Amino acid sequence: MIGHSEEFEKMARLEGQLWWYRSLHKRVETALRRQFGDRKTIKILDAGCGTGGMLAYLRKKGYTDLWGIDGSADAIAFCQQHNLPVTSLNLNDLAHFEPHIQYDAIICNDVFCYFTDADLLPLIQALQQRLKPAGILMSNNNAFNAFEGQHDIAVGVIRRFVLSDFARMMPEMGMRIIDSTYWSFTLSIPILLMRQWQRLQLVMGWRTVEEAQSDVYLPAPWLNETLYWITEMEQKLFQRTPFGSSLFITVVTDPMAR
Repeated sequence: MIGHSEEFEKMARLEGQLWWYRSLHKRVETALRRQFGDRKTIKILDAGCGTGGMLAYLRKKGYTDLWGIDGSADAIAFCQQHNLPVTSLNLNDLAHFEPHIQYDAIICNDVFCYFTDADLLPLIQALQQRLKPAGILMSNNNAFNAFEGQHDIAVGVIRRFVLSDFARMMPEMGMRIIDSTYWSFTLSIPILLMRQWQRLQLVMGWRTVEEAQSDVYLPAPWLNETLYWITEMEQKLFQRTPFGSSLFITVVTDPMAR
């Protein structure tokens, strides 16, 4: 999303309030607790930290060894306003950045969608090399081409994923998926209809590509809380769901996977 200053501004302003971000933050926390229990001193890297909402959330939850990197000067500036420990770094250069440091957990949310395979495989390899032996990589990703819409255009997304994409890539990188789910399953139909309407607007010429807008906006308070409640109930009731606009995976290193 580098170069989309207005989107970073919206993210910084809404990340702590918008139902979707709050649900994602909770998913990451749940994955951390599942792997590490109540340990709050684990070393965590947010690779592609954006405006720092995830780091700020984990800091409030008591995690003390937090680090972030991002290639956007806009994102880094917002992080620094909140005294978050971040470094400006293009993720393509991760393999050469502090190679001696490893992490218990790496977060890489909504980043892979900006990379072609030629760049993504080296990035995953670099992330794998930064994990401690018992470490985990958590990654949220745009899912299913059917959910393409104006949001993808507005933030510069170039691809979407299905689970089989990662089932193919991760073993090649010496990694193994230990948990995965699409979400939000319960909201997938209204989201799909909204995205199809957005695509129709472009096809019919009712809106131009230059006028495309992202889905990062705050709905009415009652609707925002209702959507958050729905996604929370889904996460509590179902460990895994088969469809949704996002795909969340948890991955571990596995030398035998190659």
